[in-house]
Amino acid sequence: MADTMVADRAARPDVLPTERLLENGMARPDLRHDLRRIDDGRNALTVAMVWVWVVVLIGGAVWIDNPLAYLAAFVLMGPMYARFAILMHEAAHKLLFTNKRVNDWVGTWLLAYPTWTPISIYRRGHFAHHKEEFGPREPDIAFYGGYRCDRATLTRRLVRDAVGISGWKNFTPLFKALRSKVSRRVAASILGVQVLLWAVMWAATGRWWIYPLLWWLPWMTQWRVINRLRAIAEHGGLEASPDRRVTTHNVRQSLPARFWFVPYNTGWHLAHHVDMGVPFRNLPAYHAELERAGYITDTLTYPNYRSLWRALSAA
Repeated sequence: MADTMVADRAARPDVLPTERLLENGMARPDLRHDLRRIDDGRNALTVAMVWVWVVVLIGGAVWIDNPLAYLAAFVLMGPMYARFAILMHEAAHKLLFTNKRVNDWVGTWLLAYPTWTPISIYRRGHFAHHKEEFGPREPDIAFYGGYRCDRATLTRRLVRDAVGISGWKNFTPLFKALRSKVSRRVAASILGVQVLLWAVMWAATGRWWIYPLLWWLPWMTQWRVINRLRAIAEHGGLEASPDRRVTTHNVRQSLPARFWFVPYNTGWHLAHHVDMGVPFRNLPAYHAELERAGYITDTLTYPNYRSLWRALSAA
């Protein structure tokens, strides 16, 4: 690896096009049709199960009613926020449901607003991210533009995330947006959903503090850590290029990683950037096509996320 962490040219062979893939890595029409198929029924069940698990975690902690149960629920809410975020990301790409009105309604009211996200703003910024990673309009450069860094710098950033400093910077703009004619309606809708969630949790548990402890605080703290670790594992230390292997890391997936911070196949992120029209369920199959073509190589692939994080903090 060079100091920028861009893989050596030998790890990025010119193997495209093939019989199944075009020159830019996208699948040829017949294969692309299959890879871009959206499974409405399974996706509806997936969205429902996210909320079921929230009820199980919070309800279970209240039922057991001891500090260790509350601590366990608090810790496990971090991965739950990762699930909300990835499904919201699918909705932003219009890949969650084939019916676009259903896609946008679910993405907005069941995924984005409960997790403090103005999805319309996110969608515009995220499409800019896909159009030109590391370009002049890259909205996420603050997440991964400062890498490589030294170990102390990464630790300092993660500590800021863990204690809520980063979360506070994301939280307070919602209240400032209430004074803006342009964004007032969205901010009020997000805050209205939060008030509703607080009321429901209070009424269901009889404890006013369940919402701030098990909903708001995990979003403010550990979700920030998870989100940073995921973001830098996707693009940290790389640079602008039409070759997605220069802009996006590739990491071998494991069950613990997929549970904690890269659920719903989001760890196959290089495939997602080669063709952002492939739904999350089909990313492993698409990734396998890219591997068979020789576009993704072993030397391009980190064996796990720990090795990538170590490299990112080894300046």
